[in-house]
Amino acid sequence: MRSGTGWRTVLGMVVALAMSGCGGGGGDDGDGIVTTPPTASPVPVPTATASPTTPSTGNWWRPVATTTWQWQLSGTVDTRYAVDAYDIDLFDTPAATIAQLHLSKRRVICYFSAGSSENWRSDDGKFVASDRGSALDGWVGERWLSVTSATVRAVMQDRLDLARSKGCDAVEPDNVDGYANRNGLGITAAQQLDYNRFLAREAHARGLAIGLKNDLDQVAALEGVFDFAVNEQCHEFDECGKLKPFVSAAKSVFVAEYKADYRNNSGGARDRLCAASRAAGLHTLVLAEALDNSFRFACDVEG
Repeated sequence: MRSGTGWRTVLGMVVALAMSGCGGGGGDDGDGIVTTPPTASPVPVPTATASPTTPSTGNWWRPVATTTWQWQLSGTVDTRYAVDAYDIDLFDTPAATIAQLHLSKRRVICYFSAGSSENWRSDDGKFVASDRGSALDGWVGERWLSVTSATVRAVMQDRLDLARSKGCDAVEPDNVDGYANRNGLGITAAQQLDYNRFLAREAHARGLAIGLKNDLDQVAALEGVFDFAVNEQCHEFDECGKLKPFVSAAKSVFVAEYKADYRNNSGGARDRLCAASRAAGLHTLVLAEALDNSFRFACDVEG
């Protein structure tokens, strides 16, 4: 989550209304590769529930510096892209889709929010009132979660179990930077670091890779326990340099950009974006903010 509009806002509005009553664009190529639809073919922290799994030996899949990706969190997943990894929604994606991607030799990263409650999720009722903080600005139906709550940690363990049972190779926990936002819970940077490390340990205990989502100010402290990074809009906001620890460690950095100038390649904006992305060792996509596969431009050579 980065800005105040996007796929989760749309979904939250749909759910709220109900309760009350990657194929995509073409365009000018330039230096950016336009992907068109393929033809079918020190703060005390409560102790969380002990992991029900046997600790992993460390042999989980890890993205490497050359790993290409597709990111789609809403709509029926288009499985036809010639990329190495798909990042898709943990709850909404059927296990059969994950199996289909595996048959096509694609790895699967499963998205879920680890730092916010979402009132449309099937397990949202497990959180208690004291777990929930302020509403997320611009995100309908979401509130920040306490990172020190044993209940919250137990729910996240269950979500990681779900990821493993559905066949995910990795996870992308979102909203892991509550300390840097108006969260209403008094979350500190130290508490956030402890929570993010907890997520990494629990993912690895289940044989899952884990990506650090945004949280740029803690990259240096967390790179060692995370396997890759996912970032939104670091080019637009001139923040990509903060991701250098991952690049230097030969770990994948997956970036999504939403700016209209990048989509339209206005004045060669996407050409410059892709040149900068490749020079920095990043894997950048230009996508619809709804992450619905309505259009897609890839800076990588794919296939």
